[in-house]
Amino acid sequence: MEDRSPENVPAVMQQLSGPIGEESGVDIPTPRLNQTRAGIKPKAKPQADADLSDPSLYFNRELSHLQFNIRVLEQALDESHPLLNRLMFLLIFSSNLDEFFEIRVAGLKHQLALGDASTGADGRSPRAVLSEISTIAHEQIERQYQILNEVLLPALLEKKLRFRRRSDWTKAQRAWVRDYFEGEIMPVISPIGLDPSHPFPRLVNKSLNFIVKLEGKDAFGREGGLAILPAPRSLPRVIKMPPELCDEGFKEAVFLSSMIHAHAEELFPGMTVRGCYQFRLTRNADMSVDPEEVSDLASALRGELLARRYGSGVRLEVVDTCPEELATFLLKQFELEEEDLYRVNGPVNLTRMMSLIGDVDLPDMFYRPFTPGFPKNLGKGSSLFDTIAAGDVLLHHPFQSFAPVEDLLSEAARDPGVLAIKQTLYRTGADSPIVNSLVEAARGGKEVTVVIELRARFDEADNLSLASRLQEAGAIVIYGVMAYKTHAKMMHIVRREKDKLRHYAHLGTGNYHSKTARLYTDYSLLTANPTLCEDVHQVFQQLSGMGRARRIETLLHAPFTLHEGLVAMIEREAVEARKGKRAHLIVKCNSLTEPKLIQALYRASQAGVECDLIIRGQCCLRPGVPGVSENIRVRSIVGRFLEHTRVFYFHNGGKPEVWASSADFMTRNMFHRVETCFPLLDKKLAARVRKDLETYLVDNCQSWLLQPDGSYLKQQPGDAAPISAQETLLYAYAAKA
Repeated sequence: MEDRSPENVPAVMQQLSGPIGEESGVDIPTPRLNQTRAGIKPKAKPQADADLSDPSLYFNRELSHLQFNIRVLEQALDESHPLLNRLMFLLIFSSNLDEFFEIRVAGLKHQLALGDASTGADGRSPRAVLSEISTIAHEQIERQYQILNEVLLPALLEKKLRFRRRSDWTKAQRAWVRDYFEGEIMPVISPIGLDPSHPFPRLVNKSLNFIVKLEGKDAFGREGGLAILPAPRSLPRVIKMPPELCDEGFKEAVFLSSMIHAHAEELFPGMTVRGCYQFRLTRNADMSVDPEEVSDLASALRGELLARRYGSGVRLEVVDTCPEELATFLLKQFELEEEDLYRVNGPVNLTRMMSLIGDVDLPDMFYRPFTPGFPKNLGKGSSLFDTIAAGDVLLHHPFQSFAPVEDLLSEAARDPGVLAIKQTLYRTGADSPIVNSLVEAARGGKEVTVVIELRARFDEADNLSLASRLQEAGAIVIYGVMAYKTHAKMMHIVRREKDKLRHYAHLGTGNYHSKTARLYTDYSLLTANPTLCEDVHQVFQQLSGMGRARRIETLLHAPFTLHEGLVAMIEREAVEARKGKRAHLIVKCNSLTEPKLIQALYRASQAGVECDLIIRGQCCLRPGVPGVSENIRVRSIVGRFLEHTRVFYFHNGGKPEVWASSADFMTRNMFHRVETCFPLLDKKLAARVRKDLETYLVDNCQSWLLQPDGSYLKQQPGDAAPISAQETLLYAYAAKA
């Protein structure tokens, strides 16, 4: 258990953490953040004639996305993180880039193939963006392998964790590798010679493969040439060596690719292997379903899932020793250009190294564990229904436990007074506690309705399985609205209490997934507020039935009122500023790309509104433009936990409002998804969230400030006390040792 006693926490973090905790009676002045070193400049005269649609005021979405991935890679060099967590950040960079190429780069290539030269708000053409992506990605991938080979692997070696190269194998290790190859690899690998009767095979997306150059004649008299070795997907990419073969005190592992390289010749008896080189193809993995041509969404998606593995190629990775003629041959096979080729100094499938990290028992090389906290009003043994009926409960994950959300549904499944449960599921596991409770409730005769979004990217297969399990249990399963992804996070429970029906709801900013609730920052609101619960009920009715948009009293919801509601609240701050009054807003979300919201923020800045934006990933808004956005600060927090909360604060003339949402400030969230945005009506809870936000705004350890040129500048404590927002919140909310 991590030691969180006061003497082990910096004084500034203790001061900040005081008013954040629910039970604290201490308060500190609201920091006037425009007075900090990173604060806004004195207001310049607004450019009344400024064209807020000018492309120069917008960053490109894809390039901004790439910048976020670079900030993730930077964590691998940050010595404040434990060593294996630094390696994890480097591997996450690989995983993120895979998806970036599978979706974003693939989309741009598809746009070019269709002859569509349309541009976004930034005015860049698809071809220009692809060219810039290629330049940046090549630089950063080369840098990634330099960090791995020159920084992390030597540091791991000092800690007695070694990845053995072929040239370093001992005689005993070579014998063990040979036995492993013959016993585990040979029986399942299938070499494919290339000749007129064996055309180039279709290779699965992101699979590890080898191109082999052969010399000699085979059993049929065919002259040697080229062959392809697909590495079996059933085999681990990193294999631990037996302890007795390791140097004293060391934990050692070997890459599957090294084993195949060492024994490739055994797969071609009588032939001479003149070269064996790793390569990996990334394919277009986006899925599109035409709503006008689909009568059964589940069946259509099952077909698309199979096609995803063999989409058009978008990137080719080869080991840097691969001869030019073989790399060119592969590019031709996959119909790719030279700019799509990435030569790497190491394994081409770094992401698969994560399997070893999860299997290494070296606790001192990971973040120290912590126990998520519980609000005091969630007393042990009492009914959650009674607690929630007495007042709203707000949880801040992962600092506070996700268990109360699961426990509420579990209690509802067993409670004889509960008549109906409705739930949205976007990303979850088929065997999660949430799903188990829904199955139990349905089998127990309760009315269970589940809105499952089958098109949650890369979770489609899991969600299809989940839908089948719930249907078999007797639940009503709905796939939402065909043209709109259901991204809202809602639970609605109807319970009979003293001959009356009482409604309970959960609204969240994150998914119903217990594992990510330990890794992502999110808010959960548990409420019995009649107005909020009725609004949630109306949204569910809208999803399951048909008819015109229903009247929603308190919630904002996309695609109907969310966008206009957010614009109106931003404009309200601008009105206050024009009156000479204090005006301030804080927006925290994952992405900011929607042009009209950006323009509303520009207008607010011109009016004198202090605009603090905490945007983890993509941000198309350009801060610091005189007369347009000099009152806007944009920061990105990248640390131990993935920042995922979507929460918005508005000063509102001294009557503050705090809203939390499932939606980012993106076009798709505003107009093409079903989303909810809910106010925190309890003033104490709203004030607590404002304190949380202010903690992020004074972070000087994991905060990156967006500059007017699009670069990000990491904040440093300098002579000031170091403040990590995530550590501060962890100290404030998590259970103390």
